[in-house]
Amino acid sequence: MASGREELNLSPADQLDVYFQDEGTFGRICDAVPCWAPKGIRPNIPSQRIRQYCYVYAAVCPQTGDLFSLIMSYSNKDCMKIFLEEFALYRGGKPTLMIMDQATWHKNLADTPASILIKYQPQYSPELNPVEQLWKYMRTTFMHNHFWNSLDKLQEYLCKALSDLSQENKTISSFSLFNWMVYE
Repeated sequence: MASGREELNLSPADQLDVYFQDEGTFGRICDAVPCWAPKGIRPNIPSQRIRQYCYVYAAVCPQTGDLFSLIMSYSNKDCMKIFLEEFALYRGGKPTLMIMDQATWHKNLADTPASILIKYQPQYSPELNPVEQLWKYMRTTFMHNHFWNSLDKLQEYLCKALSDLSQENKTISSFSLFNWMVYE
């Protein structure tokens, strides 16, 4: 079986960056969670149950803390293709190993950019994907006790949060670089 380096025609000296990819669902349903308030003041936290969602496609390089993300309206093969094309442009043609789960829309992707090699993690093992930790971080840091009047407002908020977080490489590495990962 050929290694990722062989499949991308790389020598042992060539750099190969490893990214993990996943999609996260974010919506206008908000649940109140406990928060701090001065003594004698009861926080007023709005709540809503509007079922409107968007999907954040993200790729994380745990070693460098690099984050690339796109906000999409759907989670399907067409959106996945757009994500891979934009990711390849972002990477500037640098060889990249992308590890993702085995969602239906991740399989049999025709016309994957030549610089990206896709490999799959074992089925039913989300704990192996560092991007799951990104979703946890996003939800606890940016999403709790927030209310959005429209899906556009939610997407604007997500865009700003992801943009700010993408500048925090050490933070991203701190929650995504697992001790079992080996980079040689």
